[in-house]
Amino acid sequence: MKIICIGQNYAEHIKELKSAFPEKPVFFLKPDTCLIKNNLPFYLPDFSNDLQHEIEIVIKINRLGKNIEEKFAHRYYSELTVGIDFTARDIQREIKSKGLPWEIAKAFDGSAPIGEFIPLSSIKKIKDLNFELKVNDTIAQKGNTSDMIFDFDKIISYVSLFMTLKIGDLIYTGTPSGVAA
Repeated sequence: MKIICIGQNYAEHIKELKSAFPEKPVFFLKPDTCLIKNNLPFYLPDFSNDLQHEIEIVIKINRLGKNIEEKFAHRYYSELTVGIDFTARDIQREIKSKGLPWEIAKAFDGSAPIGEFIPLSSIKKIKDLNFELKVNDTIAQKGNTSDMIFDFDKIISYVSLFMTLKIGDLIYTGTPSGVAA
């Protein structure tokens, strides 16, 4: 099982990071040891002083596929959930400034908690889906899938050019603005 994470997929988040807008989806991988499910606890890592949350919609792949055409991509998922991509932002800033890979800031154990999956049949409009993250009963981050630069089908099609998607693979589809500690 792979955890594939899309970066820079919401315009407002790109602006807050002061990054350039991507022409194609940007993605990175997390190992399966990042995954937390079934409401198991998350433990704050002691190696970061600036741990930030990034709420995201997560797609679960339900068919084996490679080089999937965008017009057929909707056949490769039937469930969604929300997930958090935790980022050790202080570490990420430091290693990015040196031009180094930043997996240690993103792919540490427990950095990818997810909720329960919901069948697409119970979602009215996946291209206009509201989602939010509350911290201590206060909305910390909110987004809508209509604000995505690359929709689910484009993401699946693009990622499948480079790697085979397998049943059970998870795709974190990017975060809206408002990432914070």
